[in-house]
Amino acid sequence: MAKQYFSPRNLKFLLHEVLQAGELTQYEHYKEHDRQSFDMVLDAAKQIGDNILQPFFVEMDKKEPDLEEGKVAVHTAVKDYLKAMGESGMIGASFSFETGGQQLPHTIESALTFMLAAANNAPTMYTGLTTGAARLIASFGSKTLQEKYLPKMLDGSWQGTMCLTEPQAGSSLSDISTTAVPTDGGYHKLKGQKIFISAGDHDQCDNFVHLVLARIEGAPSGTKGISLFVVPKFRQEEKMVENDVLSAGIYHKMGQKATPAMHLTFGDRDECHGWLVGEENKGLKYMFQMMNEARLGVGLLGAAIASAAYYASLEYALERPQGRKINGKEQKDTPQTTIIAHADIRRMLLFQKSVVEGSLALLLECAKYADLEKVTEGDEKEKYILLLDLLTPIAKTFPSEYGIKSVSEGMQVLGGYGYCSDFPLEQMYRDIRITSIYEGTTGIQSMDLLGRKVTMQGGKALMVLAQEIQETVSEAMTFEDLKKYAELLQKEMGRFQQVTQHLVGFAMKGALERFLADANLFMEFSSLVVVSWQWLKQAVVAKRALVTGNPQGEDLQFYESKIHTMRYFFSYELPKVKGLATTLLDDSEVTIEKSTEVLV
Repeated sequence: MAKQYFSPRNLKFLLHEVLQAGELTQYEHYKEHDRQSFDMVLDAAKQIGDNILQPFFVEMDKKEPDLEEGKVAVHTAVKDYLKAMGESGMIGASFSFETGGQQLPHTIESALTFMLAAANNAPTMYTGLTTGAARLIASFGSKTLQEKYLPKMLDGSWQGTMCLTEPQAGSSLSDISTTAVPTDGGYHKLKGQKIFISAGDHDQCDNFVHLVLARIEGAPSGTKGISLFVVPKFRQEEKMVENDVLSAGIYHKMGQKATPAMHLTFGDRDECHGWLVGEENKGLKYMFQMMNEARLGVGLLGAAIASAAYYASLEYALERPQGRKINGKEQKDTPQTTIIAHADIRRMLLFQKSVVEGSLALLLECAKYADLEKVTEGDEKEKYILLLDLLTPIAKTFPSEYGIKSVSEGMQVLGGYGYCSDFPLEQMYRDIRITSIYEGTTGIQSMDLLGRKVTMQGGKALMVLAQEIQETVSEAMTFEDLKKYAELLQKEMGRFQQVTQHLVGFAMKGALERFLADANLFMEFSSLVVVSWQWLKQAVVAKRALVTGNPQGEDLQFYESKIHTMRYFFSYELPKVKGLATTLLDDSEVTIEKSTEVLV
């Protein structure tokens, strides 16, 4: 790993200068906090990253989890990490005081998650899943369930999971077959299998609290008949006893090896007890809370890995001497230059920087919308709900897909060394590859964006987003050297509207397959526009600081770097929407083929 794996200066710029996170403390829910308490939490997270996570980044990859005689062994540093996160209150950072949390904004929770994942991404899966599962119980579980499970989950001694996927169903949750039979003891008996359960079993905590989707006997078919259950690995009777939840297998993965992905069986002995969360047949509705949180969590994971890769490749480019400036090749006595002086290396580094900082800006923006949704009312509340719903699939997908490209460019900076395990880029490339699959593949996120979010309430969310972007454009227009970029974004917003209307036209005619056929391309198109907005917003803040603040030294360099990276994104990445628009407006239907013979 490089000496640096994220930029504290950039993080505080986004939190305090762009998003002005301190404004949240004017609301009753966050009034116990201030900027100082925010920074204290972030400093504590950095200490955990530096001292517990980063030192074991490579070792955890080499010593991957193993399943022997029903027991899963993971790296012992996992226990130290869980203990530190529990003792610091970070597992329940955004939980209310009443449920044992710190009542911090999601914006700050997202920032600390990013920092930890940049230090060592795989172990953060353990705490992220526990946080999501515990929040589900806090939101929809009975008082009894909350009192029984939340304290142990938030102190890091019990692990939470989400159990959705089954062997025969995959991403099609309407086809799950795990059953739940009511009893007169206040619980249900569960029977079935779940696969790809991250952190689903290991030897570094005392118990597991599985959130399991299952179908109660006689329930409606499809997703309308799915219920949600708390299913512990060990249940409390006179003492803790096994609850008939067994580890049937472990998946050996390409990356993120520190986190086991389990195949679990429930009820092989007909003794698996599960406790209903909320009402019958509303399980998928409840689970969407955790799934949406997890989607943003995966986006943070992608941005964090890309960040660590960027700083590793930047460090290498600053130190590696090779070649000479092109105009000096004939001078044999000219000393070699470091590779960062070469234009193509700088292009790749600018691409990485633009992806990392653009992704993080979008993710923290979404987190602030989640905070504001919680504390506002009426039309204002609806505005933040619409923006968060619309942007969540983008905030999951762009850091994942472009994060993969970003780490790939980082490997290219290192050349052959990047492909070797002596350097960290090859592990980061393996680790980040899963992010476009976790919590709904890119194809699923793209269909969600175009098929649901764009069309909801007659396109109201898109109109609200357009207003937000126009506000940034108007601000940028007040600075002469940003006007060009404001006009570019305004032009591409017009193109975006044209493409969207074209595609929605197919839906209105009932041609749903055609409507969604190129949803993946629409996702990339939308992402480039949205991230360009985030970059213009950062440039406006940086330009204002340059004009009014008279910054010097490192601050001056930082703000100028922001504007330069924005210029890169608008010059190299935003123009890609033109080609995407050409394809999206083309009616040739190349992928909708009645026969599979063209693929043979």
